[in-house]
Amino acid sequence: MWDYPRPPELRADDRHVTVAFGEQVVADTRASLRVLETSHPPVFYLPRRDVRASFLRPRPGRTHCEWKGAASYWDVVVGDLVVVRAAWSYERPLGAYAALRGHLAFYPSAVRCAVDGEPVTAQEGDFYGGWITHEIEGPFKGGPGTWGW
Repeated sequence: MWDYPRPPELRADDRHVTVAFGEQVVADTRASLRVLETSHPPVFYLPRRDVRASFLRPRPGRTHCEWKGAASYWDVVVGDLVVVRAAWSYERPLGAYAALRGHLAFYPSAVRCAVDGEPVTAQEGDFYGGWITHEIEGPFKGGPGTWGW
């Protein structure tokens, strides 16, 4: 991860990625894109076609990434349960990140994420939304005292 590039790089990933909330599978794909960026665990972006749109609700507000552009946010809604801002997307991603159009990323701190059946650990701090699996080694930016790295 410390040898990941800056600016970030996109890589196709055909591993089995799932996102669940409660008893419902929100997303299931073998066609994700991973964003790799120095000092951060990767973030998996899942194609919208593999996300159950009935569980998503747009959320007001935007943030800006210097590389990818304006991020939009989504609540995950299953029955009466709502996870606010559990996912985000780039509706009009910038230049080299155009492939992210039509994809959503999920915070593993908000919903259950897995890669090839392995539960994902959330990156501390939630700012970056990184997915930590067995092949990813820290330390990671995001926790207390790491902003100046």
